[in-house]
Amino acid sequence: MTGLIVLGAAVLVVVVLLWWAAATYNALVKARTQVDASWAQIDVQLKRRHSLIPNLVETVKGYAAHERGTLESVVAARNAAAGATAAGPAAQAQAEGQLTQALGRLFALAEAYPQLKANQNFLQLQGELGNTEEKIAYARQFYNSAVQTYNQRTQTLPSNLIAGIGGFRARPYFEAAAGERADVNVRF
Repeated sequence: MTGLIVLGAAVLVVVVLLWWAAATYNALVKARTQVDASWAQIDVQLKRRHSLIPNLVETVKGYAAHERGTLESVVAARNAAAGATAAGPAAQAQAEGQLTQALGRLFALAEAYPQLKANQNFLQLQGELGNTEEKIAYARQFYNSAVQTYNQRTQTLPSNLIAGIGGFRARPYFEAAAGERADVNVRF
């Protein structure tokens, strides 16, 4: 009789452990899927950003044709950012940071041309780009939150045991480029 109780207890422990392993594995898969889905949202917004830039550059060309260097740097940065999509979040973030800096120079250039600043097409493109930048910021925040949750699950006990067996590896954050981290000084 006691042998039957011990066997029953052992079976119960094995069943509980298997249930826990399956539940942990499923939670890790769910977290990894959330990271992948949130990265896809960033990618969608970045592609939108990349498609707006040629139109913006063409609009500016008509007004500031002799500012060729600035326009070429925006195009080069856009092409580099578009090409970095397969390189992962770190390379993508660096390329997007360079594009952001180039766009900043382009908008600064627009300040020198009042007729460009008044151009309806330029204003519309600038507004769409601003809206897209907000969506990118939100998507990046959502992605980094998903990565944080996933990385915590892959690195903390006891789920890291299942993560190691299942091949779950930590994912990188989509971090701001060094230029985007600079302190902003506001003076009144």
